[in-house]
Amino acid sequence: MTEQSSAPQASTEQSKEPGFRIQRIYLKDLSLEQPNAPQILLVASEPQVQVEIDISAAPLSEGIFEVALSSTVTAKVDAKVLFLVEAKQAGIFEFNNIPAEQIDPMLGIACPTILYPYLRSNIADVISRAGFQPIHLNEINFHGMYEHRLMQAQQEAAAKDGAASESKPH
Repeated sequence: MTEQSSAPQASTEQSKEPGFRIQRIYLKDLSLEQPNAPQILLVASEPQVQVEIDISAAPLSEGIFEVALSSTVTAKVDAKVLFLVEAKQAGIFEFNNIPAEQIDPMLGIACPTILYPYLRSNIADVISRAGFQPIHLNEINFHGMYEHRLMQAQQEAAAKDGAASESKPH
């Protein structure tokens, strides 16, 4: 009998443990454009490549979030677009018993770090399938990116507060 009574206690103790779980990782969107083909394919110049990365997070339900990592890779030759790849790699992440102040950094740092290798692979693959040498995106310091966003948000909030106090009559 003691085994039965201790089993429910053990399960309730485990349910109080902090937990982080990947529910699913998936490619949400992928597009490739070659607007100036085939003429630009005959140009022998080295392409100039520009890469943009963005992170978004949205709650799906209590403790469950979708995090999406978006990237745009543009290659130009002589100021004309050789190819443009847009990709969005996403994941569904579950947070159990994690303090609220720790969830935002996890959404901005840990989740994108998990998604990024998938995004890199999908972008390199689609560029290769388009007939070009694959472009392997550089590693990204998501912690630094998160800190930079926090600093920008604080500066914007301070600027709004300053503008609001200046507009009030004294």
